[in-house]
Amino acid sequence: MVHQRADSRLEWWKCCSIYQIYPRSFQDSDGDGVGDLNGLLSRVDYLAWLGVGAVWLSPVYRSPMRDFGYDISDYTDVDPLFGTLTDFDRLVAALHERDIKLILDVVPNHTSDQHPWFVESRSSRDDPKRNWYVWADPDADGGPPNNWLSRFGGSAWEWDARTEQYYYHAFLQEQPDLNWRNPAVRFAFADVLRFWLRRGVDGFRVDASAVLAEDPLLRDEPPNPDFDSKTPPPERFKRVFTDARPETMSYIEEMRAIIEEFPDRALLGEVQGGIDRIGQFYDAERPRFHLPLNFLLLDTDWDATSLAAGIDQYINAIPDDAWPVWILGSHDKPRIATRIGIEQARIAAMLLFTLPGTPIFYAGDEIGMPNSVISSEEARDQFEALVPGYGLNRDPERAPMRWDGNEKAGFTSGEPWLPLGDHVKERNVAAQLSDDRSVLSLYRQLMALRQTEPTLHSGQFQPLRSQSQVLLFERCSDDRRLLIALNTTTGSHTVALHDRGMLRLSTHLDRLDEPVASQLHLRPNEGVVMEMLTSSL
Repeated sequence: MVHQRADSRLEWWKCCSIYQIYPRSFQDSDGDGVGDLNGLLSRVDYLAWLGVGAVWLSPVYRSPMRDFGYDISDYTDVDPLFGTLTDFDRLVAALHERDIKLILDVVPNHTSDQHPWFVESRSSRDDPKRNWYVWADPDADGGPPNNWLSRFGGSAWEWDARTEQYYYHAFLQEQPDLNWRNPAVRFAFADVLRFWLRRGVDGFRVDASAVLAEDPLLRDEPPNPDFDSKTPPPERFKRVFTDARPETMSYIEEMRAIIEEFPDRALLGEVQGGIDRIGQFYDAERPRFHLPLNFLLLDTDWDATSLAAGIDQYINAIPDDAWPVWILGSHDKPRIATRIGIEQARIAAMLLFTLPGTPIFYAGDEIGMPNSVISSEEARDQFEALVPGYGLNRDPERAPMRWDGNEKAGFTSGEPWLPLGDHVKERNVAAQLSDDRSVLSLYRQLMALRQTEPTLHSGQFQPLRSQSQVLLFERCSDDRRLLIALNTTTGSHTVALHDRGMLRLSTHLDRLDEPVASQLHLRPNEGVVMEMLTSSL
């Protein structure tokens, strides 16, 4: 049966699947071992073939690369490592020609310490840009102003001998925090957003959005009651005075207002504080993010009971008219195929594309890429270097994309900036293109099904009680009912049904238009989408 395409009345960010690209690791065009814009441009046809509707591109701004682009020294230029502004414009045009949107990562919380704003700010206490950053006098004992800790380890305050004050940095000491209480900072950042919007960017993903404001009284953080020997040292205190402060919401509202100056754009945000806080980042009366990013699928224990509970908690935590969003992979989180295994990664993919809301996945998830094995000694990530021994190294999930099974995986003609990892021969695009039951084929079929099946992108969500660790739910519209059944175990299970139905897709990709009567038999690690027929047995 052929169904109409996604409802054209829905905004694009509700209809499409979003694909995150970490540019260093996607495709290298000049042999230096680091991905770049021209490399990405050469793969645009692949993105169109795959069926993604939008690309979320991690930072490509000028940067000293202490945090691989999240330490920005110029918000309105491209780092030569990635190319030029002309290359960026060519990329935007090529994506738009294929009806693919571009969402650009933006970092408002901090700059590089090499940004001209900070160079001026630290030059003198009297400099006009002094108050563009967060400066404070020493405590009475001459030490840092309070007990705030950097998320990358150690004090969040760095002494500046020239001006005899400390500056605040929530992350690396080379990433001083901007002072968002200063209207001049907010005006300057609004101009940054407009610069890229005028170049055709379709939206932004706002990095570390919940930490834009700090307590103006600089009060000490309270102890973390859950802190123990297994907890990373930066989490010794609860982040009450440096995370999700009320003022932050007004700053996000100002960013949203800039977005609204341009038609058909979207604002996504990285938020902190757990599921119970995520609803405040929507707020329809005072618009904030279109999509506050939700990492529940990456943080929940992988069994039907835990998943059902987590999904229910999230759905109930966001406003009734809010649009959900789900993330299955990220440059900051271990890859799903490593976390739960390649067979269950297929289950995760079906879950991602059948839940209500917008699905986001990370380049390489569609071929079941695993984490690369990178020791602490080999780590490039400063997080691991500064807080070793707690599994915080993000290099493993940032390993280069595998385009073929050759020595350099089709990523580069030089030496890849990170090791490629294991299973390159079978988990690469070329190998899976020729396999109609591959993970890549599954992703493509799931995205096509979601795009062409109105019930999946805009139908109601109806949870069902799990049976034998089979996660069950329905997506319903006026004339259609789809049952999604996901076996989260390595054993076979049978699910009792009240209605007959027709199997439309299996994660094994070998069952199509198969009638089902009173019982649904699921093989190990199998998930299915089934159209339920209206007549009852």
